[in-house]
Amino acid sequence: MAPIGKTTPVSAPHFPKVAGIDSPSPHSPHTAATSAALAEGVTATPSDRTAPDEDVANDAAHTANAVTDGGPHGAPLHDRLAGWVSELTTLHELTERLAATGSLDDALDELLRAGAALIGARRGLVVLEPPTGPTDVTSPAGPTSLTSLTRGYGLSHAELGHIETVPRALTAYGRILEGHRDPAGHPAPEAVAHPDILGDATLDPLRREVAVRLGCAAAYTQPLASETAGTLGAAVWLYDEPAAPVDRRRHLMHLYVRYATEHLARLIEVARARQTVATVAEELLPSRLPRVPGVRLAARHRTGPLGGGDWYDALPLPEGALGLAVGSVSGAGPSALAAMGRLRASLRAYAVMEGEDPVAVLSDLELLLRLTEPARTATALFAYAEPAAGKVVLAGAGHTPPLVVGDRRTEFVETSLSAPLGMLSCWEAPSIEVCPQPGETVLLYTDGLLRRGGDPMDRAFARLHAAAASVPRAAREDPGAIADHVLHAMVPADAAGPAGPDVVLLAARFD
Repeated sequence: MAPIGKTTPVSAPHFPKVAGIDSPSPHSPHTAATSAALAEGVTATPSDRTAPDEDVANDAAHTANAVTDGGPHGAPLHDRLAGWVSELTTLHELTERLAATGSLDDALDELLRAGAALIGARRGLVVLEPPTGPTDVTSPAGPTSLTSLTRGYGLSHAELGHIETVPRALTAYGRILEGHRDPAGHPAPEAVAHPDILGDATLDPLRREVAVRLGCAAAYTQPLASETAGTLGAAVWLYDEPAAPVDRRRHLMHLYVRYATEHLARLIEVARARQTVATVAEELLPSRLPRVPGVRLAARHRTGPLGGGDWYDALPLPEGALGLAVGSVSGAGPSALAAMGRLRASLRAYAVMEGEDPVAVLSDLELLLRLTEPARTATALFAYAEPAAGKVVLAGAGHTPPLVVGDRRTEFVETSLSAPLGMLSCWEAPSIEVCPQPGETVLLYTDGLLRRGGDPMDRAFARLHAAAASVPRAAREDPGAIADHVLHAMVPADAAGPAGPDVVLLAARFD
């Protein structure tokens, strides 16, 4: 528990120097007493224009005209004009930083940091609850629901948990969030300042206890709302001592948050579109892998932000055989997903008819692609496996070579060179026969696995070989563990999540 007025090293962020904003450490610029000159002459509530700094600019221009007219108060007006110009510069810099963020997490972090600098707070949190239906976004930490997203600034997970124990009806941000769902149509409340939490005799005992535990003496709550986006959530900034931002700082905060709300609304729409694409891509792939005696299967799939056309398939064939396929369609977005679905469905039909001849399967697939979608190309690899005989016959069209992983060897299968499907008037390449030993795993993958790290292809192949060779001996019994190990080694931690191209891994372990 942190004592009142002090913060732990985890909850005490360091503010960067920002033009027009002094560091809150030496003094308290947020109190009315120390900012009376700044508060003097504050204009009325701004109109809802798109540019957040137009109101401050108009005030500055109006004051400049008054200064040019001369008068006994010329010097104070010059000082006031200089202050407005500084604030306009600050607002511009902060909105530029926010506009540079490309993910929801980064935008929320920047919002909390900038808001804390504007009003002189040290900690804060934002609760995001978009008014439309639930949606999930993918982040490095895993799926995150946009139904309710809480993010802290200068607060540990435990401290955020303490705050969430307070019933929402007792908090200002809770009343703001419930306001836009009011069946009577009442508008959401405005920004709320609580300058002396512990001095409030009407404060709920549970909220007082949490405030004491956090060392929180004052709070300022700002709705994340605009006319076009509606109310997306609320942000709360916490002070270590009794304080409240002056009117001028509240006005700047209103302008900044109005712009931030629009930016967050755009990022939310992008996140929803990406999740929709990812969902469609997953639905076009097998919902489960077949069980065939003598072989165990595992698959891993990562969808890129635009929804690429990487795919995989595994289907049982007559006489205990198994068809394995991976491929990639050129392009991205819904059209690539649709082409991928058509190509995969066609390959399944060709595999049932002539799966024992992988060259014939890919030849038929090439003809179909050339006739139906002449402007599109694709790579594919099809393998006809006979687990009982310990034999795999495969053919590839412009695709990356499979990798055999076992206790005694880790090596690429030398497939013949061939162009991708749709690039030649008539495609044909010889097939290759591989005889995996019991306990060995054949790893099929798309080139997205090699391009995720940004290395040249020769170095990427070397990294893949090293990753497969370093699979722990105990993990080689499980094809899923092999796929996870290789994927973790090839995809950097900062590239996890929606960034980068599609990745497909299909592992077949022969018993």
